[in-house]
Amino acid sequence: MITTEQVKTLRDQTGVSVMQCKKALEETNGDLEKALVILRKKGTEIAAKKADRSAADGLIVTRAANGKALTLILNCETDFVARNEGFVVLANTLADIAVQEGAAAAQEKAPALISDVVLKIGENIQLGSIDELAGPVVNFYTHHTGKVGAVVVLSVGTEALAKDIAMHITAMKPTYLSEADIPASAKESVLEVFKKEVDESGKPEEVKAKMLEGKIATYFKEQTLLDQPFFKDGDKSIAQLLKDNGNAAIITYRLYTVG
Repeated sequence: MITTEQVKTLRDQTGVSVMQCKKALEETNGDLEKALVILRKKGTEIAAKKADRSAADGLIVTRAANGKALTLILNCETDFVARNEGFVVLANTLADIAVQEGAAAAQEKAPALISDVVLKIGENIQLGSIDELAGPVVNFYTHHTGKVGAVVVLSVGTEALAKDIAMHITAMKPTYLSEADIPASAKESVLEVFKKEVDESGKPEEVKAKMLEGKIATYFKEQTLLDQPFFKDGDKSIAQLLKDNGNAAIITYRLYTVG
């Protein structure tokens, strides 16, 4: 006979429902170790069946220390699960493994850890990207929702400055670092869109030319990080902010989003 204490012990170990624990124990005649194997096997099977379902939501977790920042994205199907305590713990556990043992170790251990959580939650969970950036000055910002975050690498400056710029990036979501990074194809596409708009204005040709130039410049200024007004001080661009802080330069940055 399966006792309540046995069910409780197995549930404490796995976090799955009472009915699932009881069924596993009945299949193994009360053997806790074998019941645990059955539940984990079931979790793996469930994870495999759900693997084709879209997992576009999730959580961004970043760890930064000693001039490095590691960002891990764990994906799931819904925001509800992304806020689940078990899912949050899983994301942070995988990030810690990646930091301490390397990305390859996190990827190797992920399937078993994910299967255990899938068994409890019932959604498709997938390990997304594991990304690492390094440089002289590195810091990050992740929004409290865990849906958007950024990492910034500076040539000089402070971690506080890097964090401020990372926070700005999550708010303003620039597409390019500088004007030099804008590809010709993007400029051509924007030109086509605004030229049609300007042509329909009915203005004289010389006015149209100035209008077109102004619209294109404004559009790309809004998309280019160095030209954007700093979100904490709208009178100062990011380029000016860097200049005021020891002529710092942004070596690279990454913007991460889920959901």
